[in-house]
Amino acid sequence: MRQLLCSISLIALLIPNTLHAQQNGEPLQLSLDDAMNLAVKNNVQAKNARLDRMKQKAINDEVRGLALPQVSTKGEYNQYPDPVKSFLPGTFFTDKNGQPLYPPGTFVPVQFTPKYSATASATATQILFDGSVMVALQAREALLELYDRQTQYTEEQIRYNIQKGYFALVVAEKQYETMKETMQYIRTIGRETKAYYDNGFTEKIDVDRISVQVNNLAADSTKVGNLIAVSKQMLKYQLGIDMEIPIILTDTAVGNAISEANQMLLDEVKYTDRTDYMLLKTQKSLNEYDLKRHHLSALPSLAAFGTAAYTYQTNDFSKFFGNQYVFYTVIGLQLKVPIFDGWQRRSRVSQAKISLTQTENNIDNLKRGIDLENKQYKTTLKNALYTLDNQERNFSLAKSVLETTREKYKAGVGSSMEVSQAQTEMLNAQSNYFQAMLDVINAQSDLRKAMGQFK
Repeated sequence: MRQLLCSISLIALLIPNTLHAQQNGEPLQLSLDDAMNLAVKNNVQAKNARLDRMKQKAINDEVRGLALPQVSTKGEYNQYPDPVKSFLPGTFFTDKNGQPLYPPGTFVPVQFTPKYSATASATATQILFDGSVMVALQAREALLELYDRQTQYTEEQIRYNIQKGYFALVVAEKQYETMKETMQYIRTIGRETKAYYDNGFTEKIDVDRISVQVNNLAADSTKVGNLIAVSKQMLKYQLGIDMEIPIILTDTAVGNAISEANQMLLDEVKYTDRTDYMLLKTQKSLNEYDLKRHHLSALPSLAAFGTAAYTYQTNDFSKFFGNQYVFYTVIGLQLKVPIFDGWQRRSRVSQAKISLTQTENNIDNLKRGIDLENKQYKTTLKNALYTLDNQERNFSLAKSVLETTREKYKAGVGSSMEVSQAQTEMLNAQSNYFQAMLDVINAQSDLRKAMGQFK
């Protein structure tokens, strides 16, 4: 009993994510798939994972822009209160007769820069070849795939936790109903024992023993009922619905889940079914792109450019807008050839190779981990199924023993002590049976997760 109470009380820890509540007062019937889909829709981590994917799509569009023409315009106005002057030899200056105005060795300051100038230009550039840009364009789809995998992995974790919490509630509710039926049955025995005592056929201690059992069972039943109520509220919180909305769990056929668990023992795991494995494969592709990018950074880059501009210069501001501007154009190619960067590129290549090797190591390690999980969880599930089958038989036998002991006691050929002991054994068998049922569900969830079946 204590194990089951702990299992129910820990439902709240299965999904520690903040979910927004839905404003809906209608009764809500939830199948397991409905609950999973609702949690995936409302879960904050899943929402942020989807937003990360959208952000990466915007980043990809930005990267694509690097390969498109870049066009910009610029307007510039300059005023020189004290224009820059240059010195020229005095012999450059002569009168109308050709005689120097200044003696030899003299330098005269001359203003070449007008006091006012304005330029309006438009420039276009186009990358013709750049290794880094080329690799960035190639890696866009792999980056989107990485975020798709991360979103899927987050959603799988949510589905896994919801299944465990969902069936924990289902099993708890089944046990609660069985406990109430058992309590009514024991109370009936208690009333019969009280009647025997009143007629002098039994002792007061027999009545007290049954009363103690009824009281203990009533206390346990109340605890389970309260924990179920709290766990339902927590499940609503995890699903992101209003706390006041009553919910009904419709997938209560635990036998179907147990049959599915038996079938899963025959399934073989595939690495490609595991999202975390595919995540690492995508990460490896990105590492390879990164390595390629650093290799290609040693190649020259080539870009075309063109500029068209109007310009004008004057020393008289009043004539600034009254004269015709000079128009000019220029087109060309720009070739950038890296020669020596202080071994920086070589160091970046080494780093990229190490990152690629680390990812490959992680893939190999995950494959071994998947194999181990598959064997471990199958063994756990086999043991849980065996235990459940055994506890189910024990529960059935305990009920049969209790009924037989009761009939013997009524016939006067059995003792009240035997009835009390049979009741205790039946209650223990009942608790063990439902705990074994919950263990099977949890083991089935673990194996399902290990086989990548929560998509």
